[in-house]
Amino acid sequence: MPETPYAGLTNAPEGAGAVLAYCRPGFEGECAQELGARDAALGGGGFARAVRGSGYVEYASPHAAALADAWPGLMFARQLLRVLGQARALPPRDRLSALLPIVEAAGAGASPRRWCDAWVESPDSDAGRALAPLCRGLNAALIAALKQRGLIDRASPWRLHLCLTAGDAAFVAAAETGRTSPWPGGIARLRFPREAPSRSTLKLDEALQVLLDADERARWLRPGQRAVDLGASPGGWTWQLVARSLHVTAVDNGPMDAALLASGLVDHLRADGFRYRPPKPVDWLVCDMVEQPRRVAALIAQWLAQGWCRRAIFNLKLPMKKRYEEVQTCFAAMRAAAGARLELRARQLYHDREEITVFAQLA
Repeated sequence: MPETPYAGLTNAPEGAGAVLAYCRPGFEGECAQELGARDAALGGGGFARAVRGSGYVEYASPHAAALADAWPGLMFARQLLRVLGQARALPPRDRLSALLPIVEAAGAGASPRRWCDAWVESPDSDAGRALAPLCRGLNAALIAALKQRGLIDRASPWRLHLCLTAGDAAFVAAAETGRTSPWPGGIARLRFPREAPSRSTLKLDEALQVLLDADERARWLRPGQRAVDLGASPGGWTWQLVARSLHVTAVDNGPMDAALLASGLVDHLRADGFRYRPPKPVDWLVCDMVEQPRRVAALIAQWLAQGWCRRAIFNLKLPMKKRYEEVQTCFAAMRAAAGARLELRARQLYHDREEITVFAQLA
């Protein structure tokens, strides 16, 4: 279905629409750079609006519809939505009265779009989290209003999003469910397993859910497979692999969790992760070492190019400045070292900090 023209962004190029990206607060610049690069590949002409620390980026472009489909390949956008409109100065006693006309206008001609669901969200920032109670109350009212108007259809591929950026301001946006994050705010909120030795376990858990699909997880993480965890101590990432019945060689000069060692699935080697070489190829390499990103990227590329592992998941700790450029430099070096068959998928996960998490394999 065609989108209704985007209303609410001043100084937009003629005929422009817009996308709304959620990101980690403090990484709005990197998110905007990445959207700009994708927009340039589509022909350019767009621009970003972003405020540092806000947790979101608004990007207007003549190619907004095509840009919205880029989400699976983006690193810094947790979620990417097609903007339908923007409302300001919302009346505090009846916000829906200002928002529903934008919702009802979405669609083709006289037929309004129907939605499989509706989420009222706020950015993952200090100001956004303060809006959470308002979002919950407004969400219930929105669903009721949509049902009353016959605009809920569970078979629809479209989901409605209202993003409150303030108590009196909101974006109205749409997501095609098969092409966007399945979690509100693009955040996989995972429960910390009490048996795990460190909270870093949530990074690998989230990475496996975000960077792999269900079929890949079933095929590539089978009991009895072998993995190496470089920089394993105390065992947060090793725990995730052992929980899936993989045999793990944990490489670290530091201590490992005693319960993991008692599982019978872990061999602990006190060695330097950059010097260790496996005696025979393994199915997985995972790595969460605190080291310069280019050095880690070169190490992973070497493991793949030499056939020491089939697949890898690793973190790249980013510098304080030129973070987007640093990632591009690391990826270019990896492709030069491992060849054209190298496949890379990357995302700044909710459980990441100043880093991104990357999946790599030779296709």
